[in-house]
Amino acid sequence: MKHEKGTKPLVEVKHLKKHFDVGRGQILKAVDDVSFDIYPGETFGLVGESGCGKSTLGRTLIRLYEATEGTVSFDGEAVHGRKSNAERKKLSRSIQMIFQDPYASLNQRMTVTDIIAEGIDAHGIAKNRKERQQMVYDLLETVGLNRSHAERFPHEFSGGQRQRIGIARALAVHPRFVIADEPISALDVSIQAQVVNLMKKLQQELGLTYLFIAHDLSMVKHISDRIGVMYLGGMVELTSSDELFENPLHPYTKTLLSAIPIPDPKLERGRERMVLQGDLPSPINPPSGCRFRTRCPFATELCATETPVWQEAEKGHWVACHLYDPSKKMTVNKEGAGA
Repeated sequence: MKHEKGTKPLVEVKHLKKHFDVGRGQILKAVDDVSFDIYPGETFGLVGESGCGKSTLGRTLIRLYEATEGTVSFDGEAVHGRKSNAERKKLSRSIQMIFQDPYASLNQRMTVTDIIAEGIDAHGIAKNRKERQQMVYDLLETVGLNRSHAERFPHEFSGGQRQRIGIARALAVHPRFVIADEPISALDVSIQAQVVNLMKKLQQELGLTYLFIAHDLSMVKHISDRIGVMYLGGMVELTSSDELFENPLHPYTKTLLSAIPIPDPKLERGRERMVLQGDLPSPINPPSGCRFRTRCPFATELCATETPVWQEAEKGHWVACHLYDPSKKMTVNKEGAGA
């Protein structure tokens, strides 16, 4: 999906930081100066290794966490800051979340009807119990389940079915923006595509806007219009899904892409992989300069002393890397030649 010129973002994130005090004077910088926009009707994919801060970012957008610094705006209104109960209620109805673990995120003592109807009850959407029940039946059918499932409990369902219940719960209050936090990572591979296809179908039918958080780039490409790549609390690259796969600029993005298997066995055997060395550094004590430099095969002395500038390399393609030369529109490799 391409947003039309002049279209205002639905979600605006400006210099967002979320830090945690972990004691003994140490600060964990889970999200550290991240900026991006999400436009109405699009799916914005967010990828990176476990521990990069992408889930914390999602939870800060919905205000499960308060921001340390920076701003988040939804439809022109600030998400954080002092708000009345009415304002909080309006915001919570507009923004919903689908959680990673479909078992842990559902109350095991509640029936499916009561789980899905929590938001309906909280916002007074149904006029009476009959209408409430009909809404639950309609939502179950919307996500590919049926009304006979309504009085069962979460433990009676498969992982894929539980995630569908989680999706139905999120849709119950008619949100405009849905944050999907690794919604398929706990599911079997055979079920993952079903859930992603369901989300795409619902987006088209209901006009939803998604933030889709995952570590599987191939699945993110399947659903996303644009993709942001996070590393150790910061955004390192952002562009359209097709552009990211065809013309990655950041070495970290190239490494993630090289890990995706190619279906053709001959091509798969013959291609050269980029393998990350070492583990993800601690967000409590991140490396100086470029945070990726300790694992980057192309790092220079400059990378250790200066933080890369977040710049628009080409229209709609943003990157933070010293190796990118904007005057020549190319990435510099280890020997200094254009890549």
